[in-house]
Amino acid sequence: MRPLGAGDPIRLGPYRVLGVLGEGGMGKVYFGRDDGGRTAAVKVLLPELAHDPHLAQRFLREAHTAQAVTSGGVARVLNARIDDHDGRPWIATEFLSGPTLDDAVRRHGPLGSDGVRALAASLAATLRDIHAAGLVHRDLKPANIVLTSEGPRVIDFGIARPEHGLTLTTTGQVPVTPGYGAPEQVLGQRVGPAADVFSLGAVLAYAATGRRAYDGTHVAAVQYEVVHGEPQLDTVPAELRPLIEPCLAKEPARRPTPDQIAGAFAPPPGADRVWRTGPLAEDIAQRGAEAARQATVIGRAPGSGPSRRRLLRTALAGGGLLAAGGAAGAWWLLREEPPREIPAPGLAHDAEPLDLLAGQYGTPPRELWGPLPVAAQAVDAVVTAPLSVLDVVIFAAAGGGLAARLTTDGKEKWRLPDVRAAAGLVELPGRRFVTAGPNGGLLCHDASTSKREWSVAGADTGRILAADESAVYLVTRGGRLRAVDTAARTVRWTVPLAQAAVRAPGPRATAAAGRLVVFGADGDVLAVDTATGATSWRIEGQAGSALQPLVVKDVVYLGGRTLAARSLGTGAEVWKVQGAPTVEPPQPGAGGWGTPALRGGSLYVMAGTALCEVAVATGLVVPRGSTPRGPLPHTAPVLQARTFWFAEPDGQGVSAHSTVAGKRYWTWSPGSRGPWGMSGAGNRVFLVNDGKLTAMPTID
Repeated sequence: MRPLGAGDPIRLGPYRVLGVLGEGGMGKVYFGRDDGGRTAAVKVLLPELAHDPHLAQRFLREAHTAQAVTSGGVARVLNARIDDHDGRPWIATEFLSGPTLDDAVRRHGPLGSDGVRALAASLAATLRDIHAAGLVHRDLKPANIVLTSEGPRVIDFGIARPEHGLTLTTTGQVPVTPGYGAPEQVLGQRVGPAADVFSLGAVLAYAATGRRAYDGTHVAAVQYEVVHGEPQLDTVPAELRPLIEPCLAKEPARRPTPDQIAGAFAPPPGADRVWRTGPLAEDIAQRGAEAARQATVIGRAPGSGPSRRRLLRTALAGGGLLAAGGAAGAWWLLREEPPREIPAPGLAHDAEPLDLLAGQYGTPPRELWGPLPVAAQAVDAVVTAPLSVLDVVIFAAAGGGLAARLTTDGKEKWRLPDVRAAAGLVELPGRRFVTAGPNGGLLCHDASTSKREWSVAGADTGRILAADESAVYLVTRGGRLRAVDTAARTVRWTVPLAQAAVRAPGPRATAAAGRLVVFGADGDVLAVDTATGATSWRIEGQAGSALQPLVVKDVVYLGGRTLAARSLGTGAEVWKVQGAPTVEPPQPGAGGWGTPALRGGSLYVMAGTALCEVAVATGLVVPRGSTPRGPLPHTAPVLQARTFWFAEPDGQGVSAHSTVAGKRYWTWSPGSRGPWGMSGAGNRVFLVNDGKLTAMPTID
């Protein structure tokens, strides 16, 4: 749950609004409490859509549709009406204090065979009740299944329709969730109950493995696989595979009925303990307790207790529904009362910290967790940047190997002591990552569980550079450039690299659209064909050291002595910015322009000490502010929400800058020295420095 922001209602009907649970294409969902203390999830139509009477009717139809289902397996509708204040319709359903199946698998791993059987039997019974009401849910997916102490509950009847109805969506929306909608849905044909059975099969495959049965790097690729390809069930337990496969039949008539599914999966006695005992049950209980506590303390009348900000700060620190750092704009809720000694000019001394963010300098927020002395020290002045995948942040661990800690509270989830973390780690599609073994072998692991999925013993890995959907690209221990095919698990090609390109701290690279762009340590840029390793184009002297290339569609953007946009395929110049609007000379080593990062249609990049916004299409430069000391240009910035984080020179800290006003918000320093590794995900920034790992919040 996120705190309320500008434009959010204070009350909807009988419900006082306490926080934001989520947002979709048509509506926003709030956590509400009525005067009797009963909580609810209250979904309201977005303001920009409320003027359309057709959409308003469709929105309220969701409530009437859900009310038609008499089943304990769905979330009950409590109320629905059009708000008297602004005319926006809203729907209140019972608040379910458990994680979604999607969240549960990410946090706790696959359910196991017995757990999947229990899940299948329960969901099949719920689908039978939905279909008995003459409806088809049409959007059954892990995010629409909440695991409670009483079992799975199906939510969101937003696109549910009578069996004979066609899919209705707003203009431009995908009518089905990629990878879970049946082939007939993808093709826009009329659908029946068998479409929900297909979705159930895809849900069960995910619950059993933590991976989607149909996956790809693009929505169109996933939908193509649903219609024409075969599901990826090789990691599904053998005893479950023959039960799940029939649900995923291309032809609706060949899929089993919900009753047949319930009978085939027939869970053994006690199989439902997966959500009644153990870590998942503890998660469910903690969410319920936090929801009850917050509904009590946050819902008090003004003046009856501690300040709202202090209560929210306590809830965040306790890991409750207001997940620390999980919401843009939430960082000030983690702080003590605003410091009186640095009021913003023209504002009262008791101004909220949010007001200080309007381009003014300030003190940094508190860490979400850390610094924890759990990370490895720099090797040859190189820090292995942390990698955030799913619910964990993965990093080079003190004492050797890799470790993963939960992004929410920093608690360790797993450890791989025998891998060579100094070789780097890169994310692969399907929520996996690759690293190197002690003898140079390439290893692929599941990010959530650390389970090894495959290895290539002859990779001779020195440093992993990049990966795409079909290969991992690395520098061998002998200094050659190599591609390892992830499907065949063999070396695809090996080509020489100049010795100057691989000297410490080494090259940086990006792979996309058939090209691997390598920015060498000597400042030269090389692009090779990912299929053959043949050189496509080369640029000499772009910078004084390696900078991370940025690829957007078919253009690569390069910092250095110039900021250059070049055709990814041919290297032809699209545009180039020669000079830089800088206040101080740029830091030595990489020329005037740092590593660019993308937000919307603009690049954000430091030119010496100036933060610049640069139009992607034209190269037009708009200065956005400056800093007394420019960041290290070869350390890639991290963008989360509307905040950029840059590493300060000499390892003295990291600074946060607004992409809107361009001003520096603050500089955070733990009093250590040395190089930094940074990454960001989920409105959190993960920092490695001087053997410590820290999670910081960001702001919107």
